[in-house]
Amino acid sequence: MGRVTERRNVIRIRDGAVSTRPDTLVAEEPLEIRLGGKPLAITMRTPGDDFALATGFLVSEGVLASADDLANIVYCAGATGGGTSRSSEAESGGGGNTYNVVDVRLADGVPLPDITLERNVYTTSSCGLCGKASLDAVRTQARWALDACPESAFRIEPATLAALPDRLRAAQRVFERTGGLHAAALFGADGELLDIREDVGRHNAVDKVVGRALQQGLLPLSSAVLMVSGRASFELAQKAVMAGIPVLAAVSAPSSLAVDLAAETGLTLVGFLRGSSMNVYAGEHRLALGPAAATG
Repeated sequence: MGRVTERRNVIRIRDGAVSTRPDTLVAEEPLEIRLGGKPLAITMRTPGDDFALATGFLVSEGVLASADDLANIVYCAGATGGGTSRSSEAESGGGGNTYNVVDVRLADGVPLPDITLERNVYTTSSCGLCGKASLDAVRTQARWALDACPESAFRIEPATLAALPDRLRAAQRVFERTGGLHAAALFGADGELLDIREDVGRHNAVDKVVGRALQQGLLPLSSAVLMVSGRASFELAQKAVMAGIPVLAAVSAPSSLAVDLAAETGLTLVGFLRGSSMNVYAGEHRLALGPAAATG
């Protein structure tokens, strides 16, 4: 199986002094996701939790909603790897296994989506499914309404939100060694860390935590905050909505389309979450806020 990190020699220059030393880099390799044996997508990712990544991706695509929708996942052409959801058996085949191709089999009765040229996409480690999704598509495909029961809606204190970036950073084990990974984490209303995954792509990290939740039968994640390092793009807001997550928080800015999606679906979207400061772009009803200051 692929390694999470790799070592490379670098020339280091510090205050005019030149030296050669090994440096730890985050690994990046392609992962092809197949559905029923047919190619669906390729994403550049950090190896590890590949089965969770594939299932989380299919949650955001509206294909999977629960572990019962899944028959099995296998690495193609060789031995097994960790992270199975329903099956630890891998397909046999000739040649070595790079662990860079997974095949997802749906349970009987689960409709197979139309895999056309439009659906067969390449996703990068930076932007996800750029341009593919739309506000209308997310609204029609979402399995769970975020504000279905307003009287019992998930709520969180701003002070609890403010503590999440430090907790996220403290839990990023690989980032401490490489400085080159994004992270996505699930927190409870009390700020308890429920799960965290790291990846070279922020959307992959989100897919990994969502996929693990599906494997554990936890969807919808109606009592969780999704905290991400970096910005909050439309793709990340889409993934939160499709997983039934009511709050998305990011340390950087959201995009305009992410704000539009949050406002339309009822997602609470928080950006620039740094120290005690934050911007609430939508869904402020889930935060215990004082009176807003008048704008001038």
